[in-house]
Amino acid sequence: MAVTIEDLYRSYGILADAKDNLSQHKDAYQVILDGVKGGPKEKRLAAQFIPKFFSSFPELADAAINAQLDLCEDEDVSIRRQAIKELPRFATGENIFRVADILTQLLQTDDTAEFNQVNVALVSIFKIDAKGTLGGMFSQILQGEDVVRERAIKFLSTKLKTLPEDVMSKEVEEYVFAETKKVLEDVTGEEFVLLMRVVSGLQALQTVNGRQQLVELVVEQAFLEQALNPADPDTVDRLLQCTRQALPLFSKNVHSTRFVTYFCEHVLPNLSALTSPVAEIDIQLEVLKLLAEMSPFCGDMEKLEANLNMLFTKLVEFMPLPPAEAENGENSTSEEPKLQFSYVECLLFGFHQLGRKLPDFLLDKVDAERLKDFKIRLQYFARGLQVYIRQLRVALQGKSGDALKTEEVSMTTCEKKKKKCIVALKHVQPNWLLKSQTTSMSSSRIQSSVGHVNYTELD
Repeated sequence: MAVTIEDLYRSYGILADAKDNLSQHKDAYQVILDGVKGGPKEKRLAAQFIPKFFSSFPELADAAINAQLDLCEDEDVSIRRQAIKELPRFATGENIFRVADILTQLLQTDDTAEFNQVNVALVSIFKIDAKGTLGGMFSQILQGEDVVRERAIKFLSTKLKTLPEDVMSKEVEEYVFAETKKVLEDVTGEEFVLLMRVVSGLQALQTVNGRQQLVELVVEQAFLEQALNPADPDTVDRLLQCTRQALPLFSKNVHSTRFVTYFCEHVLPNLSALTSPVAEIDIQLEVLKLLAEMSPFCGDMEKLEANLNMLFTKLVEFMPLPPAEAENGENSTSEEPKLQFSYVECLLFGFHQLGRKLPDFLLDKVDAERLKDFKIRLQYFARGLQVYIRQLRVALQGKSGDALKTEEVSMTTCEKKKKKCIVALKHVQPNWLLKSQTTSMSSSRIQSSVGHVNYTELD
């Protein structure tokens, strides 16, 4: 016989009046559990009554959780929301893991209000038992369906940082780190970025030792012990993703040596052959920017001279010789060589950072003929930069209104970069690496100490 509304209210009354003798009215609680088999009204009442008396009937705990779970999967979305709202009341003792596991599975819903309700419920049980909740969530991340895994990782990446310190204790953070390392054994690029966001925000890892642990985590993902296949866009993308995640972690105490070494030995020699899964990206420039930004934090390097030589070779490649002149003094070719301003800036910056570790490189390690060739390219490139800046200024003359605003933004970016590159060019002399003054990358948070040399020395 189906349970009716009257049956549910009668049983509720019995239990509410029993006070300290609740456990003697097991039959009344069973009636409430059976309410999940009734109609919509009975189910809504059952969703509220089951958790209210749950703790008084430990022998019916499994049956009660299963009944509530049935309501969480009901066809009626209003019943599901009510059942989900009440789920945290079951999160006591050893049940916390199971409730977290259930709520994590429920993240797969496509109903916005229901999804938000699941999020609220998860946050609330975190405050009851953070480690137990994480256990249930990581269980689904490691073994659950793809959509559940994806949404659970996103939840952790956005919600953990909002939890108070008394919830995210050192023990809890250590558990997060340990479980995240398990997940990182097999992840997609997007998952890797989100999980690094999770662990990078842990207070326990905001120390030198903690940041070093995070770098080690990224190194494992980057496969730096393997040769690079430049023709495989996924391999290239993985390396760049890992490097971007490691970059904010580097400092004078946490070195970028392994990444810089890998870029010099495996990436730069294959620069022109690199492929990217995103067609719009200038993959060569992305690589050079990352190398430049890592270079100030590079420690002692085993093959320093060879890596400096590779940087110097690439720098020369992107600095063309002046066009040959015909007998009448005019250019023998119709087109001027293309000047790769940003490429050169990145390479100069990186070259200087490593060069400071071997300050006699230009003096003793580069033969006179090669140095002469470099100086010719340098002079031509510097003159080209000055011409380009003058052209930008002329192009802006007479502009006003929206056109001026638009072009001012463009010029501010471009001219700043060109000027910075000229500053770098001023300093490249055979004794450049022996001097010190501060300059910086035009698109970077980092600064470099370089020697100041008068620009007229290039002429």
